[in-house]
Amino acid sequence: MASKNLQNIILLYNIILICGLCLVYSKAELPRFEHPIKPDGSLSILVVGDWGRRGAYNQTEVAAQMAKIGDQVEPDFIISTGDNFYEDGLTGVDDPAFEESFSNIYLGPSLQKQWYNVLGNHDYRGDVLAQLDPILRKKDSKWLCLRSFILNTDVAEFFFIDTTPFVDKYFTNPKHHKYDWRGVLPRDEYLFNLLKDLDTALKESSSDWKIVVGHHTLRSAGKHGITFELEERLLPVLQENNVDLYVNGHDHCLEHISSPDSPLQFLTSGGGSKAWRGNIRPWSPEELKLYYDGQGFMAMKLTKLLFLHFT
Repeated sequence: MASKNLQNIILLYNIILICGLCLVYSKAELPRFEHPIKPDGSLSILVVGDWGRRGAYNQTEVAAQMAKIGDQVEPDFIISTGDNFYEDGLTGVDDPAFEESFSNIYLGPSLQKQWYNVLGNHDYRGDVLAQLDPILRKKDSKWLCLRSFILNTDVAEFFFIDTTPFVDKYFTNPKHHKYDWRGVLPRDEYLFNLLKDLDTALKESSSDWKIVVGHHTLRSAGKHGITFELEERLLPVLQENNVDLYVNGHDHCLEHISSPDSPLQFLTSGGGSKAWRGNIRPWSPEELKLYYDGQGFMAMKLTKLLFLHFT
């Protein structure tokens, strides 16, 4: 890293197959939440994406491994990078897929923490408002899903961003899929306001670490590769505001790509269930620090130094 030397980031790759919640006022338009850290000043997180398959494609096995690692690292909360319910999101707040793909899968004691979720493209194929409905928190108190929001801790600030509306093909060539754009249209206005609010929030942030979470890839050697709409519109905002990490799902793999021209690091955690074996694009070995094409998740421990564990 430039502003934060890369030697201050220690990456440990162990590949295994496979709170208090308070909404507070923010000057920016994005909702803001606060989450406490451990008494020793550290913060532990699990990150998983692309998971909701009613236990199929090793989702149950990944959840079991998450629980085991969770017992060791004692996560303060869990981040989902989207595609929470396959193939077509939820049909409504009473869809049994919520329990069958979430509540009945992530049963380990260490996973009974707050989950902060963003939406993926598959979630937009269903009833988006159902995933955002507070009634799901009544069904399972650890669930929290918004389109975009900010999570502040004393160690780092997380900016969760709704990336699906950026992607042109979901609007111009949806094929046989139907997307739920309620709350998004008119699209240009929605994206303009989102980027403006994100830029404002990042500029206001005094956190040592700025971490942006979205579903779609910005840099990836996986099947989806670069999301060019995000590269054009989101990436400049991240670089201008010295964001440290962009964390995403969408590609069903685990990877870490470094940026050659800025401190920004790209982390993919999309191995929550179905993996895409052998699907890797050529990438500069100087930038591609890790690529694993199987199931898994990411464990992250933050202090004044940043420790990342891929599992």
